[in-house]
Amino acid sequence: METEQKNESIRDAKRIGIMGGTFNPIHNGHLVIAENAREQYSLDQVMFIPTGHSPLRHKQQITDAVHRCEMVSLAIADNPWFVLNQIEIQSSETSYTFLTIKKLKQNYKNSDLYFILGADSLFDFQTWKNPDLILRNCKILAAYRKHQRQEEFFQYIAYLNKKYPDKFYPLDTPSLEVSSQEIRRRTQERQTIRYLLPKEVEAYIRKNKLYFE
Repeated sequence: METEQKNESIRDAKRIGIMGGTFNPIHNGHLVIAENAREQYSLDQVMFIPTGHSPLRHKQQITDAVHRCEMVSLAIADNPWFVLNQIEIQSSETSYTFLTIKKLKQNYKNSDLYFILGADSLFDFQTWKNPDLILRNCKILAAYRKHQRQEEFFQYIAYLNKKYPDKFYPLDTPSLEVSSQEIRRRTQERQTIRYLLPKEVEAYIRKNKLYFE
């Protein structure tokens, strides 16, 4: 019932944030960025979209989609503004951002889409496949932390907005040093991952023996 209510409310959302990623696993850093985006840009919903068939899959062993989706569901269950969207998981196509955004725009014609990414991804954005098509259908919220290449970050935002007017916006987020890679490493080495991710996700990882080998 709760999932149905979330899905129903997202059809009425006018400002939708999009958080994409492998979520292998999802962690508190993802959640903090999404919540700050929702607050700072008055988003009605934030969609978490786990990667389906990543174009970079050969560079990383990605945990089965069933597990990644379940961990996202557990992580966002207590936030009424967060919703899981399996559009990439359910597709047989390679998960290129421009294709996903195009489909979402077709599904939510009356909504404004805001794609949320980190500062590192911002600097790489123009190397992505068909960046012009991404920007045709959404705006970009780029997360930064005050100590992290701040001057360079804002200079690059200004440069991109000259090239693509009114498409890039800064997203101020707290400093939270956590990554999925670090969580996988710590799990494999039998180190604690407590407080790096929601306790429900940690319990799921242990129950299903994910990342231990």
